[in-house]
Amino acid sequence: MNIRIGSAPDSWGVWFPSDNQQTPWLRFLDEVVEAGYELIELGPYGYLPTDIAILKKELEQRSLKVAGTFVMRCLEDPSLWPEIEKEVLGVCELLVALDAKFLVLIDDTYTDLATDAQLAPALLDETGWKQLIETTNKIADLTAKFGIKLVFHPHANTHVEYEEQIEKFLDDTDPDRVSLCLDTGHHAYRGGDCVAFIRKHHKRIPYLHIKSVDYNIQKKVEAENIHFAKAVSMDMFCEPSKGVVDFVAIRDLLREIDFDGWAIVEQDMYPAPFDKPLPIAKRTRSYLREIALG
Repeated sequence: MNIRIGSAPDSWGVWFPSDNQQTPWLRFLDEVVEAGYELIELGPYGYLPTDIAILKKELEQRSLKVAGTFVMRCLEDPSLWPEIEKEVLGVCELLVALDAKFLVLIDDTYTDLATDAQLAPALLDETGWKQLIETTNKIADLTAKFGIKLVFHPHANTHVEYEEQIEKFLDDTDPDRVSLCLDTGHHAYRGGDCVAFIRKHHKRIPYLHIKSVDYNIQKKVEAENIHFAKAVSMDMFCEPSKGVVDFVAIRDLLREIDFDGWAIVEQDMYPAPFDKPLPIAKRTRSYLREIALG
């Protein structure tokens, strides 16, 4: 097994390119090093500097390497393609300059993250699904030109969130063009079995997001139909050592299949007081070392 462990701005309460409630980017870089990580994702495009010279200098000063970053867009809306293409091209240029390998693609949420207002149907019709697949393939073709691997991230409150939807997505996409970023927390939140799913589809999963779910809060969220952002603010996603996801079983499976890939800790917490993320990040890094996961 060869697993490269890192962390991401998401674990510091960062969801947007700019937001006064978010940890300032220099503080994030300092603290991710203090927590014991040498590998990061970049977070939302524009959170860290997009000026390559500035960003490379800051990363090199801290001996940080980059695994990738994400693009989150409404993939079923063809009118957005010019905007999506522009963002993907900018992201890929940045990733290449930083010797990063992955672009994590996420369909946008069908509810507003702040208000829970319905932005789109929770389920796509056949036309919408075909458009989502087509857009994904177009993005995969773009990233391939840069030598960047596209990994699709199933995500709660998007059109690819439950296991049956992920299975359909895998059936409808080319394994040579599109791989998967399995987020253990989102998978568990939507009732999936992470270990069984990785065992079945590990050949298409070179990249993991590590997080877990607090069982009691999850049940409250389900029972009261609490919207996603509110659930996050309630700490539904919790430290890997304290949640429902069995990371010892995942470790054993990764050893069994001789996993050779990346695993980025992402503990959704927004908004987060600036002094909250670092102690959690330190405990998480220590826990992963204790169970020999990276």
